[in-house]
Amino acid sequence: MVKEGNKAPDFSAPDQSGNKVKLSSFKGKKNVVLYFYPKDMTPGCTTEACNFRDQFKKFKNTKILGVSVDSPERHQKFIEKYDLPFTLISDVDQKVVSKYGVWQEKKLYGRKFMGIVRSTFIIDKAGVVRKIFLKVKVNNHIDEVLDALKEL
Repeated sequence: MVKEGNKAPDFSAPDQSGNKVKLSSFKGKKNVVLYFYPKDMTPGCTTEACNFRDQFKKFKNTKILGVSVDSPERHQKFIEKYDLPFTLISDVDQKVVSKYGVWQEKKLYGRKFMGIVRSTFIIDKAGVVRKIFLKVKVNNHIDEVLDALKEL
């Protein structure tokens, strides 16, 4: 499991356009908000994405990367429908979610299944994880993230 103070695990994965995004490419340039969410177009995930969209101008010198196991095509539709101004990473093979420990067993209505536990990692310009939010509740989360960035 990734811990605060650890070097952020690097990855390379396709974005909504199929272009490879490498986390280490932001090192020395920008802070990164790496947020993991279960599924495009679902109520909680849409609210979270729109909260990032609505506060986007406050994320100065910060790259926002949303990650789910949805396909690049589904990400593109999500971005177009909600006018999202940031990058969505497609992790269909679950390599990124596994590296960050957010692919876990979940329970819903007594049924067990594997899925993404909604989580956010704040990574500084040096590539170090500075803050981790696990089992995120969407309401007020955007304020928590902006507060954590103020400390960098």
